[in-house]
Amino acid sequence: MTVLTATAKLKISRFGEDGIRIIFGETIDPEVHEKVRNFYFYMKSLALPEIIDITPSFRSCLIHFDTERSSFDRLSSLLCEREDAALLAGNTPEPVRHEIPVHYGGPDALDMKVVCGQTGLTESEVVTIHSDVVYTVFAVGFIPGFPYMGTLDPRIHVPRLETPRTRIVAGSVGIAQGQTGVYPFVSPAGWRIIGRTDVNLFDPQKEPYSLLQIGDKVKFIKA
Repeated sequence: MTVLTATAKLKISRFGEDGIRIIFGETIDPEVHEKVRNFYFYMKSLALPEIIDITPSFRSCLIHFDTERSSFDRLSSLLCEREDAALLAGNTPEPVRHEIPVHYGGPDALDMKVVCGQTGLTESEVVTIHSDVVYTVFAVGFIPGFPYMGTLDPRIHVPRLETPRTRIVAGSVGIAQGQTGVYPFVSPAGWRIIGRTDVNLFDPQKEPYSLLQIGDKVKFIKA
């Protein structure tokens, strides 16, 4: 993989024949996330015909481009020229705040007892800690509409399952490795499930398909 250290602010690398990966930092934190988000919305606002899609993640953005219209070198130069504008919030919308009711505990909270055992907390304490934070959506992926959200309170940090489950119900709310998320569909799952929501996070009949977008704020409410 060819790497071009373009500036002190951007690290640009080739990603396959038609991809460019831009890295904004080495850690997953709000400051790095804000750079990712500003860059993502700035590049979308340009509507460059040679760009096929832009995918934001925790600390990077991946651009796929039309190789008949552009090249790695050309787009890299463009990014270097416009880095200051790209990192400003001029084209970045205000994050949307969502309140999501959660049925904590009960038969759908498959790992609540394990989480309590690993953390030394009661179920009530786990629920209070998890629902007391306003989370930021750092990325959406794994399956359509699945939000990776942080930052989880260290008191309820738990590891992933050693062996992922092959099936959990739609709306399952999970925690693992300092993050929390919601499974939009019946799917395999490797995170610790502590509750379930009735909110539909993904609807292919609506635009955008995913209820939660990068940068959105989420507050879980005990149902």
